[in-house]
Amino acid sequence: MSEQTLEKMDLTTPAFVDENIAKLAELFPACVTESKNDKGEIVRAIDFDLLRQEFSDNIVEGPQERYSLNWPGKRKALVTANTPISKTLRPCRDESVDFDTTKNIFIEGDNLDALKLLQETYLNKIKMIYIDPPYNTGNDFIYNDTFTADKDEYDEASGQRDEDGSRLVSNPDSNGRYHSDWLSMMYPRLKLARNLLRENGVIFISIDDNEQASLKRLCDEIFGELNFLTNIIWQKKYAPQNDAKYFSASHEHIICFAKNIETFSIGLLPRTNEANKRYKNPDNDPRGSWKSSDLTRQEYRPRDDYSITSPKTGKKFSPPDGCSWGRPKEKIEEMIKENRIWFGSDGNNVPSIKRFLKEVKQGITPQTIWERKDVGDTQEGKKIIKEYLGNVSIFETAKPPRLIQRQLLVSDVKDGDIILDFFAGSGSTAEAIMTANTKANYILVQLPEKCDEKSEAFKAGYKNIAEISKERIRRAGKKIKEDFLKKEGADKEGIENLDIGFRVFKIDSSNMVDVTLAPDETKPDMFDSLVGNIKKDRSAEDLLFQVLLDWGVDLSLPIIREDIDGHAVFFVDGNALAACFDEGINEDFVKKLADKQPLRAVFRDDGFASDAVKINVEQIFKLKSPATDIKVI
Repeated sequence: MSEQTLEKMDLTTPAFVDENIAKLAELFPACVTESKNDKGEIVRAIDFDLLRQEFSDNIVEGPQERYSLNWPGKRKALVTANTPISKTLRPCRDESVDFDTTKNIFIEGDNLDALKLLQETYLNKIKMIYIDPPYNTGNDFIYNDTFTADKDEYDEASGQRDEDGSRLVSNPDSNGRYHSDWLSMMYPRLKLARNLLRENGVIFISIDDNEQASLKRLCDEIFGELNFLTNIIWQKKYAPQNDAKYFSASHEHIICFAKNIETFSIGLLPRTNEANKRYKNPDNDPRGSWKSSDLTRQEYRPRDDYSITSPKTGKKFSPPDGCSWGRPKEKIEEMIKENRIWFGSDGNNVPSIKRFLKEVKQGITPQTIWERKDVGDTQEGKKIIKEYLGNVSIFETAKPPRLIQRQLLVSDVKDGDIILDFFAGSGSTAEAIMTANTKANYILVQLPEKCDEKSEAFKAGYKNIAEISKERIRRAGKKIKEDFLKKEGADKEGIENLDIGFRVFKIDSSNMVDVTLAPDETKPDMFDSLVGNIKKDRSAEDLLFQVLLDWGVDLSLPIIREDIDGHAVFFVDGNALAACFDEGINEDFVKKLADKQPLRAVFRDDGFASDAVKINVEQIFKLKSPATDIKVI
């Protein structure tokens, strides 16, 4: 048996172009052709002329006028979304809370990289996405996606990145590509985000008037115009701006799209006491409280033009001129016998239908205007953060948790659902989920954007926004737990089920020594250094999580570390995966691990004591655990 029988893991993000070609090939096999890539290799490709013809019953020749959103840099933005990366997520236990038990995740790094890294593991698994991206006001920053983080020398020499490695660039309104640069930044992120949504998933995007129209058009293209749910108007503040030149802006937009509107189910808001007070019971009906509803139809139908007689007074009622009754005569007579038609307490009022409270929907259909009294405003968001972080004004326009909790309700989020926020900012999404009446989990992504040295945040000891986000979540979780314990009847089981923790991961270059770099990142002089394939500063846990990413395993699953024959073995979710990255692996150890019959097993390629051991690994597992899938890195 050859030592090549053990399959080596790729450890790069998916090649999205190859996946797209495969999908198109299933639908339009005649459009598949072959071409040569940059290396001169024959690869599968799509004949775009034939593909365009598939969507037209006329001969397609050259560019045609069409309704579309276009801007300088759009094609490059599409390439950016499709380009694979050779990066990983490195766990950071010191900055985490309840690392071993929590199901929440905080990722520090560029959200474009994060979205690519999450594709395998969370494809079609996210129930709700909420983001609060840069509004492109001319004063804020946008992501610079014209480089990759590994090309240090080139980036610094070309001025694409400063000496501190900043991924953000200013976008003043004097920039000739002001709107285009913002759209190019948003396009690949939303495209990748859509892949992560479940079929019944939904995305909410906060924005102001400056880019609201462009964002709506962009989402029409990415999510499909038919999947547009609504444009929510949020009353973000109350006090008017007397120095405003034209209008004092007191609102923002929240653009809302479903992944698939046919499978999305709207969540109803809780009924308020005010709404329930409209239901009375003046006739002591045993079916409970009710309210009267108009019986007439605002159109004339001869079939429904008849007289209704009050059983109490004998008075007859005809529909108003030009109208008719809303039910056939036979149905009305049946409803009168059932005491479902109301003629007033004295029997002389125009008949109406009794609608009982217990028969109406146990919730209220959400409206498109969200008032600050119901969901909070930016002042509330700012105040909450000040209370957590020592009365320091750090975020002036932070979103209040109540705003995001309303989105959780509307999205019909259930226990175990996952919510994603890849512009985490102040961390309001995490607090909203922790305090909501659900056991949903979150994935937050935040770039370690540097705080200005003159800012209140920097003076308070925070070097970047990611540090602020994590500290806010820690303190919010602590307060939530303290408040829970103060509740009357708080029990131990309830405290144990309260997940206020989060696993911190930081985006970094691959754990492998430049072996899995993308083609455009390789250099001729680097191959002499490829002696060992794993970087010396990487831990076994670093390797484990890169394996989980590549294998598409949930990053929040429980992990147990065991010692077998002096070797550290990580067991993920019980026996779902066993990983050992020690060196000096011998056959006795392999036999003992195979006895545990894990579904998957992974080792480091150079971790075996000898070539003979490596050759015999598959044979040992075939005898003791034939169902185990074995790979090496």
